[in-house]
Amino acid sequence: MLQRTVNFVQGHVTVSVESAFPERVLNLCAAHQIPFWDLRWENPLRFTFTMTGAAWRRLRREAQRLDARLEVERREGLPYFLRRFRRRYALVAGMALVVLLSIAGSFFIWDFEIEGNAAVSDEEILRALNKCGVGLGTFGYGIRSDELRNHVLLEIPELSYIAVNVSGCRAHVQVRERVEAPERVDKRSPGNTLAARDGLVTAIQPYDGQKMVLPGATVREGQLLISGVVDDVQAGTRFLRGMGKVYARTWYDLRCPVPLTIREKVYTREETKISICWGSRRINLYNSSSIVPDNCDKITTRTKLTLPGGIALPVTIVKETWRYYEIQETERSQAQAQELAETVLEQYLLDGMDEGTVESQSFTAIPWEGGLLTALTAECHEQIGVFVEIPKEEG
Repeated sequence: MLQRTVNFVQGHVTVSVESAFPERVLNLCAAHQIPFWDLRWENPLRFTFTMTGAAWRRLRREAQRLDARLEVERREGLPYFLRRFRRRYALVAGMALVVLLSIAGSFFIWDFEIEGNAAVSDEEILRALNKCGVGLGTFGYGIRSDELRNHVLLEIPELSYIAVNVSGCRAHVQVRERVEAPERVDKRSPGNTLAARDGLVTAIQPYDGQKMVLPGATVREGQLLISGVVDDVQAGTRFLRGMGKVYARTWYDLRCPVPLTIREKVYTREETKISICWGSRRINLYNSSSIVPDNCDKITTRTKLTLPGGIALPVTIVKETWRYYEIQETERSQAQAQELAETVLEQYLLDGMDEGTVESQSFTAIPWEGGLLTALTAECHEQIGVFVEIPKEEG
């Protein structure tokens, strides 16, 4: 592969030799150390081989004394390719201008690559950088990292670290989001653990305080489970946190009505609009307005142009697909309505439990006021204890 690349850069020619004594040409090449390769005999008096352009000029000069006819069948390589444009001055000037612009453009930022963010969006980070003077077209080697870091962290308090490393025309932005410290538990504030809902207690784990129920007891919502007020014969009344976990069997009876008549979008036609973004400027290649009407969905696709090797250009092709629609009423089947209701009820049940599992569940569905009423009956095992601080007396 390397040798082929070298041959392409140097340029090579394929030469045909025809003579009554063709071996003299080969002896001549060996005597004057003229390199060649890819020798092929076509008949006893004719053969072809390949050599560089410089070797061909030497062979043609030395072979003038031989009774042989030498002809070039084809020329290949970079020098012969460029020679085609030696009289096309405008094209050569344009190619030179493109090369100069590419070299000059590599000193400016035309692309951003952001990593390390989850809660903070890319757009928010780019807006903060732009406010600090770093955007598309900024001179990459003029960025002062320390000053930029301080200003961006003030703009986005959710970040704890940011670094901008410029490589060519691309800026790699590395960020770290701030991890909020957990809320401190004030152990001096007394409280109780109450039942969040009705249930049958299966286990109780008090961390501090005195448990007021035993496994097997039935409790109601709001009932005291772990008390933070403890009476001691020797120490008297003590006020504790009264924290802990209480696991119980709970039962749910949830209902979800779903109408059978729904309104949905029916797409009628579609338009495609192309724009070109050069840096921060946008050129629309269409004459219509860019305001999206109410009965239309817009899908935007951005394609950034790059040179071979991944070099980003400050040009982005923006393709907007406008899909117009009409709202029509359609009927859904009872099976579809029941499937939707079951999904909603299951998710609602899981979201309502702080810590627990669903032991069993069953669904029933009946027609109801032009729709379908689906009921979920479930038995769960979950943690029902909720901590409530004891209010302090003023004065």
